[in-house]
Order: sequence, then structure tokens, then C-alpha cells
Amino acid sequence: MNQLNDETYMKLALQMAETTKGQTELNPVVGCIIVKNGRVVGMGAHLKMGTAHAEVQALRMAGEEAEDSTVYVTLEPCSHHGRTPPCAERLVEEKVKRVVVACKDPNPNVAGRGIQILQNAGINVEVGLLEQEAIQLNEMFNKYITTKMPFVTLKTASTLDGKIASKTGDSKWITNEGSREYVHSLRHQHQAIMVGVETVIADDPSLTTRLVVEGIHPIRIVVDSNLRTPISSKVVQDHTVKTIMLSTENVSENKIKQFEKLGSEVLKCGNEEQVNLPLALQQLAERGIGSILLEGGGRLNGAMLEAQLIDKIILFYAPKIIGGELAPNNFSITGFEKMSEAIVLENMQTKTFKNDICITGYPNYGGGKI
Repeated sequence: MNQLNDETYMKLALQMAETTKGQTELNPVVGCIIVKNGRVVGMGAHLKMGTAHAEVQALRMAGEEAEDSTVYVTLEPCSHHGRTPPCAERLVEEKVKRVVVACKDPNPNVAGRGIQILQNAGINVEVGLLEQEAIQLNEMFNKYITTKMPFVTLKTASTLDGKIASKTGDSKWITNEGSREYVHSLRHQHQAIMVGVETVIADDPSLTTRLVVEGIHPIRIVVDSNLRTPISSKVVQDHTVKTIMLSTENVSENKIKQFEKLGSEVLKCGNEEQVNLPLALQQLAERGIGSILLEGGGRLNGAMLEAQLIDKIILFYAPKIIGGELAPNNFSITGFEKMSEAIVLENMQTKTFKNDICITGYPNYGGGKI
């Protein structure tokens, strides 16, 4: 098989994995293509946590033609017994001839074992084709499985002068419909969405996913040090999806019970005046939340940035200038003394939604703190 054909089939496997983003919870997204005699005989993707993996889906489709075939898979076949049997052993049983793997499993307790099982069975294994694309596809899973902390994506929308609302607090709408549709797809792809209490008080948002095709609703997280969230707010009264309130030890038990009675979960995150954000993320990770979309105001965005808890930043800019000294900014931070100390976005990508510009990048904190 030549390199060109290998890349074509692996790209197809990556595309299949991409379509399932947001569906697999703490599991990685994986795509698999099985080829024999120049024909695709099996295709599969991991669709939901606890269900058959991509390789098994593809093998079921291939049937008897799996024998002596070439398997293209975006992530190293699993080697452990979990909710489903090991895919590496299943590939051996089906007598496949060759397996092309995009990247190894990032879990340090697992990495390489699936490949070793295949090689020990005499199967030709090649690793690293379109590796970077595969790694980026599972950036959220990779962060969680190696650090046991959630992958946090900060999304903010502002005018060209960095304002997320007018001086009167009006913020509807800064960006256009296309940008807002894309934001809902981001909600679908993350396990949880986080906002601050000021956003809840000002906007009373539902924080659900609204797509033309039905999307998955993320768990709602409200950072509310003193539990000031109105009982009448949608995040409390609407039980479409779970709501978690992040508070402190200073809040009274009576107030906590009031929210718990209405179905919200309250996590005490430190005994300081404000929520201890690193501790909060640790507690969320312990509850199986591996990815968070942060849609905060300037204060929460700034606090998360100062704590170096942001992994990825998505900035929407509308072609508007609104001004106002009292108008809130997308980042409220103490600030650096020198331009050379600024947080720099790396691996940047840009896209447009009509006149809106969307910039995506990964913050390089440079080793220093604000």
C-alpha cells in the first residue's frame, strides 16, 4: 500500500472520529477504516461511552473480509478490559494483516500495550501517520487522562475595542447568527459550560445547546462564591440538565440546602472569600468532567487566566466599536508591567462568520504569573 492511499484512508478515519466530538464524554473520539484489495469493507466510530469501540464497529461491518485486511485507526487499539473487551485482542482474533495507527494512547499506564499485543501476534503495525491531527482531535481527552484535570476552552465575544457589553450592560447581540451557531456547536462538544454569577444575574441564560440538529446539553457550572444566584433563574429552575454551583466554606448550610432541594449540586471550593478555582476544577474532574467551555465575564475570564487554568482560547470579534470606560472588557486582570511578559497565543487559526472574525489559539504563559 502506498503512502498516498494510507493518508487517504486515515483522513477518512479522522473525519469519522471528528463527527462524534461531544458524544463520548470522558472517552476519546476514534475512527476506524478497514480496507481489503483496494476496497473499504468496514467503517466505524466510537459513538458513546460504554458502547462498542470504533474497531469493533468496523469489524462487524467487514465480517469475514476482515481477515488479511489493513486497518486504519486514529488511536492505538485498547489493551485493557473495561466496559468493553480489548480491541487489540479482537483484531488479532479476526486475523487482520496490517494495522496503521495515527497515535499512541496518551494514558501512561496503557501507551504501547495495544501495539505490543498486535506485534506479538505477527501483525504489521505502523504508528505515526497524521499523528498531530489525531492528537489535536483528542486534545481534551489527552489533557484529562494525563493530568486528571479538565481541559478548559475559554470563549469570549467582543467588539473590536474588547467590550463584551455596552456601558449600560446591553450585550445582545455582539456577534452575528453564524458565530452564535458555532458557539452552540462548541457547547455540544464540551461536557460542561461554566459562567460566573454575574452573568446569571444579568442575562438569566439557559446555558443549553440550541442547534438545527439536536445537540447534547453540557452540565451547567456557576461560579458563585456566596450563592447569590437567584432561585428563580433558569439554571436553577430548568432541569433539562444538571447544574453545579461552585461556592465556598463561608456559605451557610441553609442556603446550600435551598439549592440542593431544587436539584442543584453545591461544591465547597476553599474557605477564602472567592472560589479556589484550581480546587474547583480538581473537584469537577473527580466527578468525571473532563472538558469545560468557559463563557465567563471579564472577572472570571481574568481569574482563570491568572491561575493559568485556560488551555485554549476562542475569541470572536464583531466589526463594532462601542467604547465606554464603564463598559466591561473580555479580560479583567491586574496586567503585566512589560509587553514582553504578555501571554501569547500560539498555533493560531482564524475563520470568519460573515463579518465576524474568530481567532483560536493556545496560551503560552511563559512560566511567569500575573
